[in-house]
Amino acid sequence: MPTNMNLNQTLGNMLTLPAGSIELRDDRVQQKWKVDLKAYQLSPIPVTQELYETVMGENPSAFKGDKRPVETVSWMDAIRFCNQLSERLGLATCYRINAENDQVEFDSQSSGFRLPTEAEWQYACQTGDSAIRYGKLDDIAWYKDNSNQSPQEVGLKLANDWGLYDMLGNVWEWCNDIYDETVYGSYRIFRGGGWSDLERGVLATNRRRSHPVSFKIDDLGFRVARNVE
Repeated sequence: MPTNMNLNQTLGNMLTLPAGSIELRDDRVQQKWKVDLKAYQLSPIPVTQELYETVMGENPSAFKGDKRPVETVSWMDAIRFCNQLSERLGLATCYRINAENDQVEFDSQSSGFRLPTEAEWQYACQTGDSAIRYGKLDDIAWYKDNSNQSPQEVGLKLANDWGLYDMLGNVWEWCNDIYDETVYGSYRIFRGGGWSDLERGVLATNRRRSHPVSFKIDDLGFRVARNVE
């Protein structure tokens, strides 16, 4: 079994991002809102298949490769991974999951691993700026025109100014938030665009959502976040 240090190294050494604020928008309802953020930690790379299999004992990905991002995972799979990783590293878990009905309680103050909120994800992608991309798309992202119809190993494209790789393209990334409970129930948000998307879909501001338990596709993965202790 890998040591805790091995797990931390595989995560790519979590980066601490500064406090700040971000404006989000929902084009569906033509609304904008501002979110203030405390400093937090985020993995510089999406969770790889190697790390996922080390922690969970299985690899659900359709396109196998240790250094490729794990994909074909539901939101529920992602938060179970966060809990397992937290337990392996002796941290308090963030999610309490009712196995009978898949209801989830989230502890926002926990020291363990979690999914980034949507605001944290976009703030990290844009490095506190408002640009829709952090560089020329072919330099920073795997998408339909350059991906060879599959996800690629993480960290091969240019990072953004905060040292985060693959924030755009390669795989979409699950976020912690419910999208719109009154309309879509428990649907959760994912962001960033994937290897099969056209250029126009790979934007820091693009929002999608789907069912947290049943929805799994081969261009959707996640990265992990933590509160700053």
